Amino acid sequence: MKLLRYGKKDFEKPAALDRDGNIRSLASLVDDFNPDTFEALANAPPDWPIDDLPIGTAGARLGAPLSKPGKIVCIGLNYRAHAIEAGMPIPTEPVVFLKASSSLSGPYDAVVLPVNSSKCDWEVELGVVIGRRAKRVTPSAALDHVLGYCVVNDVSERSFQLERGGQWTKGKSADTFCPVGPYIVTRDEISDPQTLQLRCEISGRIAQKSNTSDMIFSVAETISYLSGFMTLEPGDLVCTGTPQGVGHGSQPPVYLKNGDVMTLSIEGLGEQRQVTMAERD
Repeated sequence: MKLLRYGKKDFEKPAALDRDGNIRSLASLVDDFNPDTFEALANAPPDWPIDDLPIGTAGARLGAPLSKPGKIVCIGLNYRAHAIEAGMPIPTEPVVFLKASSSLSGPYDAVVLPVNSSKCDWEVELGVVIGRRAKRVTPSAALDHVLGYCVVNDVSERSFQLERGGQWTKGKSADTFCPVGPYIVTRDEISDPQTLQLRCEISGRIAQKSNTSDMIFSVAETISYLSGFMTLEPGDLVCTGTPQGVGHGSQPPVYLKNGDVMTLSIEGLGEQRQVTMAERD
């Protein structure tokens, strides 16, 4: 099943795609795609009459397909080729940081380059939405706690991240820095999350092209590892790292500028697109 939210910002309605790609409103069945809804979906997959539900407004804006995640947990340097391009040793344990939930954005919304920023960058990532509470779970049981998967753009301001001291979170958390979607694809439709093609184009130029098979720590290993340090709750979003091809790793580095177009896709999970715009004082 493909789950999404559509409508004006802060007023999105829950929906699903039918077999013909039409948006079908689920507003009569669930309030929103929030932690309570995701837990219920994970524990008792619904038998919704999708083809009998109202068709949503054609051309409506798509919001992020999840509402109010308790936390957005990210993994850094989780692709071998990306660690090499960054000039970093291959991690022996996952590199963990948080991204503010206020950075959440729709898959086609503009990405705003913050005032005083100079090194904004793109990162296509496989997102994992938690459906069942996970605390100290084993790798073999970890995927049982996953509701589904989605495309994430972990937009990063490298000067804030690397040159301003402290942790990476400050370079990852500006408003609009976490476009998600266009939808969440439930786990039953993805047979193996470690065989998915990823792609990112910047204004028509292929910047990133890889496969989740290059991950250092698999989705199952990542969920298990994180659950040993924090309880993952339904509705939490885990961003599993980006492959090689980010702007910061180019020679010389290349960063986003006003009017750039980012187009990101993951096999089976759809495509998202954002235009960048400079923030006004």
